[in-house]
Amino acid sequence: MICFTGDKKHIAGRQNAIKRLLNTIAADHKYRIQELVYVLMDDEGILKINKQALNHDYYTDIITFDYSADSILEGEIYISVQRVQENAGTFNTEFHVELLRVICHGVLHMVGYKDKSKSDKDVMREKEDYYINQFK
Repeated sequence: MICFTGDKKHIAGRQNAIKRLLNTIAADHKYRIQELVYVLMDDEGILKINKQALNHDYYTDIITFDYSADSILEGEIYISVQRVQENAGTFNTEFHVELLRVICHGVLHMVGYKDKSKSDKDVMREKEDYYINQFK
């Protein structure tokens, strides 16, 4: 089950297609989605979670809590719609494309991709682009 909560107007009419894409990402990496909850929220909401859960005092576009075991994906993914909007401007891309990138990013972390080093970030970006192109 994949559930979207919060400020869902940004994915209106595309939820089923996004869910299919997320299931494709999981299947491509030999995982199955048990339960993913996406929460689309504002900056202040994600800052609060970042402070309370991770002891980080800064805004971010995404926080992923991964409760997966073996090849079964379970987790909560919090996305700041405001950060995504700002990043879309920074990276000169359309908002809905940047939002899809972040939505994919959370699941890619859960299936094993990292983004701490430059080379890891490059691989993550390549995978994001691949799945965004599949969505189109």
